[in-house]
Amino acid sequence: MEEKNKMLLEMRNKFIAEASKIERSRVNGDLENRLAGNVNMCFEGIEGESLLLMLDMYGICASSGSACTSGSLDPSHVLLSIGLPHEIAHGSLRLSFSDLNRMEDVDYILDKLPAVVKRLRDMSPLWDKIVSENK
Repeated sequence: MEEKNKMLLEMRNKFIAEASKIERSRVNGDLENRLAGNVNMCFEGIEGESLLLMLDMYGICASSGSACTSGSLDPSHVLLSIGLPHEIAHGSLRLSFSDLNRMEDVDYILDKLPAVVKRLRDMSPLWDKIVSENK
């Protein structure tokens, strides 16, 4: 189990480090006190449902809410309760890595994710508003 957790931590930490380079992204929750294979991030200016659909086109399985509400399109009640605005919480991405994953899987997701986020932001009037308010 210790060996599996070490591998999961390496995958999770690499994903977080690289995905955090995407403009206006944030990790939800504590960086250390979380399950080894768990990642939850938000990307401002996009909707979680669109993010999931585009990632699915690349064969990437993910969720935008908590595991206990995986059938719902609503943003995570946990993210809302920690103070995230609805429009930010709605752009969340939850990934769960397991011992069936390899670092190549993480690399593949990281290869696709920035372009997916950019494409969705390019279509988003919310992103236009965020950019114009921060000029």
